[in-house]
Amino acid sequence: MLIESRPTTDPEIATLVDAQQRELRQADGGLDGQATVTHDDIRYLAVVEGGRAVACGGIQALDRDTGELKRMYVRPAYRGRGIARQLLTALEELAFRHGHTVVCLETGTYLPAAIGLYTSAGYRPIPVYGEYVGNPYSVCFAKRLPVAA
Repeated sequence: MLIESRPTTDPEIATLVDAQQRELRQADGGLDGQATVTHDDIRYLAVVEGGRAVACGGIQALDRDTGELKRMYVRPAYRGRGIARQLLTALEELAFRHGHTVVCLETGTYLPAAIGLYTSAGYRPIPVYGEYVGNPYSVCFAKRLPVAA
């Protein structure tokens, strides 16, 4: 397994993000208030196995100190192998390398596996922020990144 940087224009990233969005629409049951905002300034990482991107995630700068986790997704056939946790660690390292001291994220109340991953990785609940304010299905989390020794 390889984790590598990919541009926002990468066709495999686009395929994974499309799959993520389809899966989210199925999971949320068509809930009102769900919005997908695409950002061009996300720094993506892809998990590559057998020459194929099987997972992705990105970091977008909210401000100088804060990066937001975006578009975290693992293809269903590759779940349960620890890929999401390894990708999350790599995304936190990417955020740190870009000067962020905090990583925050938004997920849906209807995604208990995602919430479990983030809380087990040290993310703590925070108030809903930004574009997610007013969405009753949004829950937000943040984690302060460790300072390098």
